[in-house]
Amino acid sequence: QVRLVDSGGAVVGPGESLTLSCEASGFTFNKYFMSYYRRKPGGEREWVATVSKGGNTREYADDVKGRFTIFRDNPENMTYLKMRNLTLEDTAIYYCNGVGRWGQGTQVTVSA
Repeated sequence: QVRLVDSGGAVVGPGESLTLSCEASGFTFNKYFMSYYRRKPGGEREWVATVSKGGNTREYADDVKGRFTIFRDNPENMTYLKMRNLTLEDTAIYYCNGVGRWGQGTQVTVSA
């Protein structure tokens, strides 16, 4: 069955970097766009970034543009979100999304 497994969340300080991973299985990975969303404390789930099937096209929410990079490894069925210059406002649960399914989420906490 379709499965997305999020990992990589951690507690980091402001200005630090972190890379999240999403392992996909149960579907033809390279035929689907993949995205990351996040839910900040007390907030709704919001879109963060999307990568196209081949990985050549990427789109970002305005507040992460220039700091986050989404990329994928199709042979390994993996999606990644590299986050740089993290701020307190990036604290959230991050979710991988694809083929209409969600990963379980991974917690990113940015704390001074």
